Amino acid sequence: MVQMSKLRLFPVFATLFLVGAVAQAQAGPGRPAPGPPPSLIKVKDDLYILQNGNSNMADLVTYGGNATFYLTDAGVILVDSKSDGEHDDLLAKLKTLTDKPIKYVILTHNHGDHSGGAAKLQAMGVTLLISAADRENMLRGNQKGIPDLGYIGQAQVVLGGKEVQLREFRGHTRGDTVAYFPANRVVCLGDLLTTADTIPMIVNYGDGGSWTDWSKSIDEVLKMDFDVVIPGHGPSVTKAQLRDIRTKFGAIQERVRTMNREKKTQDEITQTLVKEFNWGAGPSAGQIPGMMLELR
Repeated sequence: MVQMSKLRLFPVFATLFLVGAVAQAQAGPGRPAPGPPPSLIKVKDDLYILQNGNSNMADLVTYGGNATFYLTDAGVILVDSKSDGEHDDLLAKLKTLTDKPIKYVILTHNHGDHSGGAAKLQAMGVTLLISAADRENMLRGNQKGIPDLGYIGQAQVVLGGKEVQLREFRGHTRGDTVAYFPANRVVCLGDLLTTADTIPMIVNYGDGGSWTDWSKSIDEVLKMDFDVVIPGHGPSVTKAQLRDIRTKFGAIQERVRTMNREKKTQDEITQTLVKEFNWGAGPSAGQIPGMMLELR
């Protein structure tokens, strides 16, 4: 059962989409080889993460982001579908936990490393759900596996007597979904949070993301009652660790605002962020121009 504060039903289209991060990971020879295949990490007796091993940008192409299995007597609720190529392994890993089928897939956002496997699940009769804003991003990007259902604000998925509460936020994209498992005191943030060493926290400006709204969104998440945080990439963290990450990136934003007022160059800002926060190099370097513009 899916309950929504505001429900929209949409037509389904099937075309191709690759997000910028994945395209970057595919580009050119010499990119790092993917790490070990994803493994199952137990969070609670009925809640598991299909988590990447040595995550790097190449892993986005091969394995996608984290996926979360919520097991019930009536079937499985899956949060994020990983990449298209990971479909068979995802189903094989699930069979080691339960013989029940996947009934619902909740997509935290539109990017292909989280939604790329959705089309194959949709073909199996699984119901897909995403925020209306990120569903529009999928349509604009000509992606496959566009969900039949989009919600605005809040939604609820109930299966086998177990509940997942969904809330829509803006940060990584303009319509990120946070999935909250109240019975387990666990929250799944998608790419509002990454903890993998080589996959940095970023905001996707092309899909409507915002660092300012990211901070506001995490502040709202921190008001929720949970102990464990499942990120879009990397291992889970505690609520206290999420608070520390929020503090760090709040400080990064304030530093950029200050340097903007001081008329610092992009190179000077980048060097400062790398030196003071160990952030702003590699894949995150592309964030600096947009961040400078947003935080003026």
